[in-house]
Amino acid sequence: MQVLQVQLEVRPDPAEVGRARRWARSRLAGSGIGADEPLAETLILLISELVTNAVVHTGSAARLRMCFSGTGAVVGTVRVEVVDASARPPRQRHADGEDTNGRGLELVDGLADRWGWQREGAGKRIWCEVDRGQPLLMAAGTDLGAYDPACAVNDRHDKSVVNR
Repeated sequence: MQVLQVQLEVRPDPAEVGRARRWARSRLAGSGIGADEPLAETLILLISELVTNAVVHTGSAARLRMCFSGTGAVVGTVRVEVVDASARPPRQRHADGEDTNGRGLELVDGLADRWGWQREGAGKRIWCEVDRGQPLLMAAGTDLGAYDPACAVNDRHDKSVVNR
């Protein structure tokens, strides 16, 4: 299976979140995901939350990566990864009704098909995946797990059992 991988270095500045969203929109369009598709908006929200968490909670630079599997009529999974320099594990909080913070990983959990994290060097990589065209893939017998090594995680989890 063919995999397209794109990457952006993100500086430790909250204004970078907007730049990451604009960059991601252009890369989604280049992968065949239209800006007006619900999938694009879901992915932009996931990217925004993960990049915000990395920039705000670590105060260090981060790396955003998107991996698109599949080609042509058979399209697979979009994987979003954010690598940061903090070894502190991500922690899902449960925000109260009026709280303005603390919903990032709740949104990721609700919108992504899978998500998780792993240690990477002195920091960590947090990732999420959104399946696109899954019925078409299953009909074609395509292997959803055939990722480029840079986009692979040995431990794949359904969101119901991921690092809580």
